[in-house]
Amino acid sequence: MSFPLLTATAVLPAAGAVATAAVPAARRTAAKWLALLVSLATLVLAIVVMVRFDPGGARYQLTESHAWIADFGVRYELGVDGIAVALLALTALLIPFIILAGWHDADPLETGSKRWRPTQGFFALILAVEAMVIISFEATDVFLFYIFFEAMLIPMYFLIGGFGDRAHAQGEEAASTQRSYAAVKFLLYNLVGGLIMLAAVIGLYTVAGNFSLTEIAQARANGTLHMATSTERWLFLGFFFAFAVKAPLWPLHTWLPNAMQESTAPVAVLITAVVDKVGTFAMLRFCLQLFPEASKWATPTILVLALISIIYGALLAVGQRDIKRLIAYASISHFGFIILGIFAMTSQGQSGATLYMVNHGISTAALMLVAGFLISRRGSRLIADYGGVQKVAPVLAGTFLIGGLATLSLPGLAPFVSEFLVLVGTFTRYPAIGIIATFGIVLAALYTLVLYQRTMTGPVKPAVSAMPDLKVRELVVVAPLIVLLIFLGVYPKPVTDIVNPAVNQTMSDVHKTDPKPAVEAAK
Repeated sequence: MSFPLLTATAVLPAAGAVATAAVPAARRTAAKWLALLVSLATLVLAIVVMVRFDPGGARYQLTESHAWIADFGVRYELGVDGIAVALLALTALLIPFIILAGWHDADPLETGSKRWRPTQGFFALILAVEAMVIISFEATDVFLFYIFFEAMLIPMYFLIGGFGDRAHAQGEEAASTQRSYAAVKFLLYNLVGGLIMLAAVIGLYTVAGNFSLTEIAQARANGTLHMATSTERWLFLGFFFAFAVKAPLWPLHTWLPNAMQESTAPVAVLITAVVDKVGTFAMLRFCLQLFPEASKWATPTILVLALISIIYGALLAVGQRDIKRLIAYASISHFGFIILGIFAMTSQGQSGATLYMVNHGISTAALMLVAGFLISRRGSRLIADYGGVQKVAPVLAGTFLIGGLATLSLPGLAPFVSEFLVLVGTFTRYPAIGIIATFGIVLAALYTLVLYQRTMTGPVKPAVSAMPDLKVRELVVVAPLIVLLIFLGVYPKPVTDIVNPAVNQTMSDVHKTDPKPAVEAAK
């Protein structure tokens, strides 16, 4: 029997979460190091998965299958395609940086405030989320996926509500109330989506007789499983609604700005760069593969919603006064691009969408973590409280600028390639939507450069005149992300080589081919 590599990548952070939580309260530093070492070991396993994955091989590789709840056709089935491998690697890569960036975020306050939970709990919850996200990327049993898709809400709820941002101008009691509101809103939105998906999962079992993604997709492809048109559309909507909430897609997005604003910067990264990717990933894996005809039927509506997300998110980002809320609305705009690429139904669009998931995770992590370092120094999230930072903390300002330029998809940085592919893929099939979507790029330049100008340039405000520059630990967090943004901006081939075969198989699932160019190239 071969080593269960995929199980190990999920079990290791889960076991690490239990071990971290069990560290005595007096050994906070030991808990931090344990969590960091576990996350690094998980990254090593993720690298092994990437090395062993053959892009030219079978669609799902490193598969595992064991009986679980046999009476209901539920199996413990795991397998990864190129899309899952890329996102698994992204998750495993970001968690060590999230832990390092949040090294002191759960330390007790000097005043002895009781509103902070034990340090061990903070890092244990992060590892628990990592384990659940990883197994969500690996699961090829629909019921198994659903369990962890929903279960990850629990640790995220406590991370948002129990370990919120300390930079709050309205006092501890008001801060606690707003954190609780943000956590409950996050939970309720996602629970409603999950309950609707549960009804669709049950409906799928009623039709198919099992929960195996590969078996159901194969039966649909060879014609042995037939779904009535109305049945398929209702099931598709049940799945898509839950994924759209998680993604988040307009108008189901309103939980995200509150959650990111009230979270610490590392938890905000965990939300938008890791957890939210499960929603867009699941659209590719489950919606398109299980319900190809319904996916094509819903495409025009979804493209309009994605377009609204792009413009709406960017417009609201322009008018924000809070740094974290600005980044949150920018992420809503970026997720609009990702969903646009998925449902453009072209190989360029879906390759760009998958690459965008990876690049958005890295760029948002870089920008939000540097913003978190900035906020922790000044004690305020308000843009108006800053000015002239580049004169007193040039390295901080420089890394903030690179993260911002990546967010606006500057050529030479990683998000540009993915955004370009999404737009090319959209233009070839839906030129009007592609034209309107480009305005999101213009607005991204506006909100990013205005943010930098107001916080980093101009006269030095007295409150930031003694602001220290990035420390060694903070540089260790930010520098690798900046290097990755530049490397993947110049040479994205390592990622595209992995994801392109999976994208081509997804295109085959929905029986779509790329439109032929209006003018053939000369031979």
